[in-house]
Formats: sequence, structure tokens, C-alpha cells
Amino acid sequence: MATWQLTTGMMSLLLMVLLSTLATVTTQAQTKAEADSAYQQGNYQQAIVLYEQMLQKGVSADLYYNLGNAYYRTEDITHAVLNYERALLLSPGDADIRFNLQMARSKTIDKITPESEMFFVTWYRSLAGLMSVDAWARTALAMLALAIVLALLYLFASPVWMRKVGFFGALFMIVGFLLGNVLAWQQKREFTQRHGAIVTSSVANVKSTPATTGTDLFILHEGTRVDITDGTMKQWKRVRVADGKEGWIEAQMIETI
Repeated sequence: MATWQLTTGMMSLLLMVLLSTLATVTTQAQTKAEADSAYQQGNYQQAIVLYEQMLQKGVSADLYYNLGNAYYRTEDITHAVLNYERALLLSPGDADIRFNLQMARSKTIDKITPESEMFFVTWYRSLAGLMSVDAWARTALAMLALAIVLALLYLFASPVWMRKVGFFGALFMIVGFLLGNVLAWQQKREFTQRHGAIVTSSVANVKSTPATTGTDLFILHEGTRVDITDGTMKQWKRVRVADGKEGWIEAQMIETI
């Protein structure tokens, strides 16, 4: 009898969890449908509110992308850039996100030419940005599985050409497996450390020291991306612009991607 009661109680608990999950998913689907409908009807402010509410419950590249589109339609280019950047962080290989981000950046005031870097660094960054963390991890696992199959082919196949295919193919897949793990680590590092930020103040004076009395080094405008190089202070952050210039900016003038 005790076992039956325990089993019945567990079934009831599982049923409650399942119903709760289904209700949450249904509610989120309804909210997204409402947000999408508001956007399509031109009610961009309502869409922004709904997308923001959904993001408080869980982030996704799709929601950030849609929110960025809604902000772009309201001519709030700064928050459009911010949300496109967040979407790209979750889905770095998405061509639509990259295109819209470039469109939004073209409407910002600061036109910054990135400093040159070694070609292999550019190549590495581009390669890492082709896929997300999960996609690179899945690719690495697939290559490991293929490496095992090819190794078995090398060990047990009779024809010499098949053994050669198995040997060199396995080596290639192992290299791909290692590279995939490195790129997955790189993307995870980009996502977890979050050094990027967007200037949200209309005008921001970048100082030589973390104080209002510091010398003004240069000026940035809203929508410009910076990278935080020193975030240990609460009121001030040391930032670096794409062209290599660095300085201190008030924390309230930027928002982390």
C-alpha cells in the first residue's frame, strides 16, 4: 500500500510539473504571437514591451533579434544595436542578424575604422563566429564519431586503399575534433565574459583617469560599441574602441552586451 501511494504521489507530481510546463510554453507562445502581431501591425512600442517581458523569462537570439527590429523601427538605433549584438552573441552565424546590425551601425554617429590585425587572427575570429557554442560542440562530437569509424576501417579493412583512407581520415577528424572544441571554448568565453558594451548616452566623454576631473581624451556617441578592459570599479569602466583608443568612461553611460 505504501509503495502504491508513493507511486501515485510521484505520478501526480510529474503530472503537475508537465501541466505547469505546458502552460508556461503555451503562455510564452501566445505572448510571442501577440508581440509578432503588434510588430506586423506597426505597434512597435507594444511589441517592445512584450518582447522585453519574454526576455525576462528566458533569452534567445530570436527574441533579441525581433526586439532589435522593433527598436530600429522606432528610430531607437542605440537599443537596436544593443539587441542585435546580444542576438549575435547567441547566434554568431546568423546572416540576418549581421546584416541588420550593420544597417543599424551605419546610422550611428561615430564611424570608427578598426585597427589592423594579423590575417590569421581575423581568420580565427571569422571561423569561430560561423557557429554558436552548441553547434561547434555538436560538430566536434560528430567528428569524433567519424574518427572512431575511420579508425575501425583502418584496423579491420583488407584493401590497402581503404586502410589508407581510414588512417588519414581518422587523423583529419581528430584534428577537426580538437579544433571544434577550441572554437566552442572561444564562443563560450565570448558569451560568459561579456566584455562588449554599447554607449547609451547621447554624448560620452572618455577620460584619462576614472574621475570627472580627468582630461578628456575623446568623445563617443550613442550606439558605438566598446570593449571593457577594466571593469573592477563600480562607477567607471576602462574601455577600448575598435580603432585602439582607450580611456575611462562612466559606467552609467554604457550598457553591457
